[in-house]
Amino acid sequence: MAGAVYGESSDYVFRIAAEFLSSREAVPMEVYRQLQKQARDRAFSVSHYTSAEVLNQFLRELVDAIEDGTTFATFREHMNDFLERNGYTAASPWHLDVIFRTNIQTAYNAGHYVNMQAAKKFRPYWQYKTAGDGRVRESHAAMHNRVYAADDPIWDVWYPPNGYRCRCTVVSLSRWQVEERGLAVSDRPPTSLTGNEPVFPDKGFSNNPATTPWQPDTSGFDQTLKSILREKTD
Repeated sequence: MAGAVYGESSDYVFRIAAEFLSSREAVPMEVYRQLQKQARDRAFSVSHYTSAEVLNQFLRELVDAIEDGTTFATFREHMNDFLERNGYTAASPWHLDVIFRTNIQTAYNAGHYVNMQAAKKFRPYWQYKTAGDGRVRESHAAMHNRVYAADDPIWDVWYPPNGYRCRCTVVSLSRWQVEERGLAVSDRPPTSLTGNEPVFPDKGFSNNPATTPWQPDTSGFDQTLKSILREKTD
């Protein structure tokens, strides 16, 4: 694990991720679809379920997965046990996998975003990374290894996850790392690999939930991180 405040991964990221997910409000899908973008970023919903009890249980299990480091297998077991005890049919592994991976990735990336914002003075460039295998979507591949300034508006559109089961991430870089690696800093949006047409994230993912007004609970953070986050908020 890298440094506690400025590293690419830390306990702080997971604390903020859990707080981010906990701050979301569970609503039925038909309500979720009617919300404006900013409100949608603060909402949580699961297709095929409308009961507040069920939706809140999904949310609790996801928060527990982040806080306790539990696996998808545990999440699936707990949720299906809850559903069956309350008269529902067990959810399919595929459906639960989409719910688990999308929400955990969104929460983790929100925590990562706050961490990178705090380090922006020292690491002012961000680089997009895909999983680099044959399952990467063509539109996401167009962003692979591209470097932009941390405050470039591209991150309001292309900050991951950028689709269901998206495995992309963003890493922060210092000016020295950019120069030493000979990286070019982009100032234009990505285009398709086979032409010059602009490409975008998957439908419904052209936004960055972490930029929606939200204040993480810093009560469990040390004084150094508290002061940095307070400065960023101010």
